[in-house]
Amino acid sequence: MSKTKEFLIPFVGLKLGKHHFEYQINNEFFKEFEYDEFQSSDIKVKLLFEKKSNMLELEFKHKGTVNVPCDLTGEDFDLPIKGKMKLIVRFGEEFNDDNEELLILPHGEFEIDVAQYIYEMIALSVPQKRIHPGVKDGSLQTEALTKLNELSVKEQKEESNKEEDIDPRWEKLKKLLTDK
Repeated sequence: MSKTKEFLIPFVGLKLGKHHFEYQINNEFFKEFEYDEFQSSDIKVKLLFEKKSNMLELEFKHKGTVNVPCDLTGEDFDLPIKGKMKLIVRFGEEFNDDNEELLILPHGEFEIDVAQYIYEMIALSVPQKRIHPGVKDGSLQTEALTKLNELSVKEQKEESNKEEDIDPRWEKLKKLLTDK
């Protein structure tokens, strides 16, 4: 992935203390990661960056919507998402990001790229099963659902007609069973 300057934070020039960063995320951001699960996205990410003498603490928070297809109906809808994540950055001999909450940067590094962490935080906040809110409350009206409802009503009428047209021979056999 190409590094974008917007997500690079040069922490060497920052004073000790807390610093605030805000990012507006849309589908252009996800194209950098070749991630095309969303038709559109509008997410606001807030980053509280605290620089201490021997480490950095990053606290990410995001809130917004992603437009995704419903798993049941296939209809697109805006899914509200939100989440948060903490990251501690320490300095050591070599780069190590094995732990998801701890990042070790080599001594001499002067900036940190937060794009990968923002991407992971947003992608993990989207639920696996995405159901249109109209399905849950019964207010969703689509052509497919209307057609299904029309077909299911006709099938019930046909079944009820079959029960009324019973062969008279079967009726006499049923009487034999009840006469005993």
